[in-house]
Amino acid sequence: MSLRSDAEQIYRGALQDALPDEAVRRALSQIDFGGKSVHLVAIGKAAWQMAAAAHAALPGAVADGVVITKYEHAKGPIGELRIFEAGHPVPDRNSYAATGEVIKLVSALTERDAVLFLVSGGGSALFERPLIGEEEFEDITRQLLASGADITEMNVIRKRLSAVKGGKFAQLCAPARVYAVILSDVLGDPLDAIASGPAYPDSSTREDALRIARQYELRLSPAALACLEEETPKTLDNVESIVTGSVRQLCTSAERICRELGYRPILLTDRLSCTARDAGVFLANIARSHAGDGEKLAYIAGGETVVRLTGHGLGGRNQELALAAADGIRGLEKVCVFSVGSDGTDGPTDAAGGYVDGGSAQALEAEGIELAAVLQDNDSYHALEAIGGLIVTGPTGTNVNDLCCVLVGG
Repeated sequence: MSLRSDAEQIYRGALQDALPDEAVRRALSQIDFGGKSVHLVAIGKAAWQMAAAAHAALPGAVADGVVITKYEHAKGPIGELRIFEAGHPVPDRNSYAATGEVIKLVSALTERDAVLFLVSGGGSALFERPLIGEEEFEDITRQLLASGADITEMNVIRKRLSAVKGGKFAQLCAPARVYAVILSDVLGDPLDAIASGPAYPDSSTREDALRIARQYELRLSPAALACLEEETPKTLDNVESIVTGSVRQLCTSAERICRELGYRPILLTDRLSCTARDAGVFLANIARSHAGDGEKLAYIAGGETVVRLTGHGLGGRNQELALAAADGIRGLEKVCVFSVGSDGTDGPTDAAGGYVDGGSAQALEAEGIELAAVLQDNDSYHALEAIGGLIVTGPTGTNVNDLCCVLVGG
């Protein structure tokens, strides 16, 4: 079997294990709705899959509901649920309209009602009702995405500019009880950060928000600045939360599959958090250190890197990570580096990630592509496409961060 084939078995098998169907059913077995009328709200890239699993597991129990997911992530009707597709990573008018439908749904609930709130990554953009003008809200989101701010810092800002983030959605549902089932895409699973914590007390402070705004030199109107100075809910008494999946499980599945393929797996971290380029160089250095050891090795890392925008090309963090490793493993035999986003979409592209091996750098040169220039322009997609290095899975139905791996063939 080739390294490319092994890589495909590893990431496809790990992604299969990360699908939320069984995890949602497991979480629902822990919930007693106490005869209340159940209203389902699902948000995020995995919203359709989670909603379908919950609807099937609760036959006849769901009164109504709204599902909000990313464009092209819905796979058909689900009973009586209303399904909306909207913008990600920047919210759009469909995000706001769909969120408005959710607010209508929960605003008239009583103590006899329960909200089954299914949350997955991407919810921060998909589930949104700005407290400022839509145009400025979208501009601030773009500023954050381009700044190099990590997801936690971004959410500290966004939840204060939102009518539904930072615990405010749970307040809108009251006096109904909210049962939140969460597929985590934030390292360490902090419940107030996942999708900006719509149904969880916010641990960040107004001082944190103002510091982040200064650190990244955000351009803010007086109205936006006033929102940052408002405090968010610190206690909620109508919410129960269950985390049902995370990047740790993704890494554990990858370890198992690597072992089955004859590799000795080494988990480096399930909290990878740095720039994509730095991660690619680091993984290449590991490969170079152990190439030729005579043993089949698999170095695994899970987490989420960031891209610092220095150009205007097309790509995503997983593609940029893989491409950044290409020069470091140049000429090595039986060595590859790959990185995939568990949701199947990496940045604004149709690829999930990228794959490089010891011949990739030379292959780029043969195509007249200068590696350093491509990285500077953040154009990893076209470079990898030229040498067959794109990993394309299509939308997976889950979202638990990214999986990176170095394979040394022995």
